[in-house]
Amino acid sequence: MSVRYAEVIGDPIAQSKSPLIHRFWLEALGLEGEYRHAHVTAEALPGYIADRRADPDWRGCNVTLPHKLAILDLVDDPGDVRGSIGAMNTVLHQGDGALVGTNTDAAGFVAPIAGLDLAGRRITVIGAGGAARAVLFALSKLGVGAVTVQNRSPLKAAGLLARFGLKGDVAAIGAPLAGDTALLVNASALGMAGQSPLSLDLTPMGEDAVVYDIVYSPLETQLLADARARELDTVDGLEMLVGQAALAFELFFGREPPRDRDEDLRALLTS
Repeated sequence: MSVRYAEVIGDPIAQSKSPLIHRFWLEALGLEGEYRHAHVTAEALPGYIADRRADPDWRGCNVTLPHKLAILDLVDDPGDVRGSIGAMNTVLHQGDGALVGTNTDAAGFVAPIAGLDLAGRRITVIGAGGAARAVLFALSKLGVGAVTVQNRSPLKAAGLLARFGLKGDVAAIGAPLAGDTALLVNASALGMAGQSPLSLDLTPMGEDAVVYDIVYSPLETQLLADARARELDTVDGLEMLVGQAALAFELFFGREPPRDRDEDLRALLTS
């Protein structure tokens, strides 16, 4: 008997906690279905999409590094994700081979900081890849003040500021932080297991500043440890991961996940 399934794709992918999240929700709701991970290289991505397009049991996939830009060329884009965020992280199989892409990262990013008043405040974002695009898109909707993007490529960073209509500047990764920075977001892979560490001097940041690291493997990154040592408020990568996963789960399986079980889910993910 065939079973409907979804999955997460990337390269690497073994570190992904998405299967644990979706399986937890499937079991909690008593739904039949599976959620898997699939190691897909850049070269194999077109073939993977072609194969899944023909599989009626495949509900779709979440997309992580390094495919959030390349996937734009392989699926339909009725919501103009290309023209807005410019990166996709979710693909939905609508049947008869129709594949639609969207992005749940932006909403997942905003959820943990929805209570913060960032209007007119200075923000620093590290990175200019697919995740950073979703972060900057979200910030552009919050009425923030100046945004500094730290990235290896200043030209790419400046292009993203212009794309999202944000005022600000660009800097090298590790450049001194402005003293009025209200929110620091690591939207890069720095600090992730297997990647270079990210260590910044957080001394200039005020006591009410927030440090947000989207990396979740490891969950306790050097950046978050440094922030807690300064007694700054922090948001870890699980917050965004679970938030964006909740939106994708409903698309894949047609039910809202049981968010009243978030504490149990977090205990599972951190055990």
